[in-house]
Amino acid sequence: MKVLVLNCGSSTLKFQVVETDGLAESRTLARGIVDRIGGPAAYSFKTDSGAPEEKALAVANHEVAVRLVIDWLRAQPQLRTIDAAGHRVVHGGDRFVDSVLIDEDVIGALDALCEIAPLHNPGAVSGIRAARKILGDDVPMVAAFDTSFHHTIPQQAAIYAIPYELSLKHKIRRYGFHGLAHQYDIARYAELRGKPVTQISAVTLHLGNGCSATAIRNGQSIDTSMGFTPLEGLVMGTRSGDLDPALVSYLARKEHVDAAEVDSWLNKRSGLLGLSGISNDMRELTAAYQSDPRARLAVDVFCYRARKYIGAYLAVLGGAAQAVIFSGGIGENSPLVRKNILDGMEWCGLIVDDCENAQVVGSDGKISDGKSKLEIFVIHTDEEAIIAREAAQVIGD
Repeated sequence: MKVLVLNCGSSTLKFQVVETDGLAESRTLARGIVDRIGGPAAYSFKTDSGAPEEKALAVANHEVAVRLVIDWLRAQPQLRTIDAAGHRVVHGGDRFVDSVLIDEDVIGALDALCEIAPLHNPGAVSGIRAARKILGDDVPMVAAFDTSFHHTIPQQAAIYAIPYELSLKHKIRRYGFHGLAHQYDIARYAELRGKPVTQISAVTLHLGNGCSATAIRNGQSIDTSMGFTPLEGLVMGTRSGDLDPALVSYLARKEHVDAAEVDSWLNKRSGLLGLSGISNDMRELTAAYQSDPRARLAVDVFCYRARKYIGAYLAVLGGAAQAVIFSGGIGENSPLVRKNILDGMEWCGLIVDDCENAQVVGSDGKISDGKSKLEIFVIHTDEEAIIAREAAQVIGD
């Protein structure tokens, strides 16, 4: 089955065409991105065997972007026929615990969820509507949710210690995000070890501009660092991660702004960018690690927070963990960050092989020393493969 996977952000559209059997086998046939939707945009499209096709042009909205992608695909002889479409949706709320076939009722529910995910869900809904309009009813479509993987988190880990009635009234809980990435990481690790995913327990760290950690027991998420929103947890590119909630009202009072402005600071001006004053790009910060004290501080805080979560989640797993798994742009590509995160964790059986760590960049690989009690792996995450498999399975059912 050829599945067109669409990942719509607020001003971007990423896509892949994935050929999948709905199980472990998949192959990417084409990929691309439309960037800066709503203004002077640009696109870069590429088949698996061709050179990239790139162009700058005005793209008014997601419908124009989706039409651009589909017109380009139809011009490729091997890609003219698409069997299904899979859409990444960040927030499924408490309704969508699994991937689902899209119909008008589902779209209406996704519209309602835009209130609690205003930065992420509107782009996905726009992309879904555009794809349905252009491709028509003959192409079935499936929504895959970043929150679905975390619906197995038990209540004691999911609930916040606020008045219980408020949690029920406003559907406040730990939803967790990056679920598609964590789901892929644990499935891929199980595949590499030759075991069913139900026999795998591990701590996964998906580290990029957004970052999250997850404790996985027997293939299921039992805790994760992101919460009601993607702001909680690890230090990220521009997000603060964990902090004292009283800081919101304190800063609002001291800086004479409202809570929404402080919320914006915590999401867009904090994290690596706020600490370093230089950049939210870990590559720039590690390059300046030895020469710039604030760059070093930002990297050290980032690594320290991740180390705390590894320790916490090893405790949550109660000795069942078999591995710690790194993924995401930083997790896959920064040996320095991986080494610094795991520094001093030999006591719990995590020992890095420095040579292997230095060599594994942007690919799957084991980086633990032979004496390490737990394996340490790097996994090159392929969220699109998971979305394509989910689409094939839902349509097949």
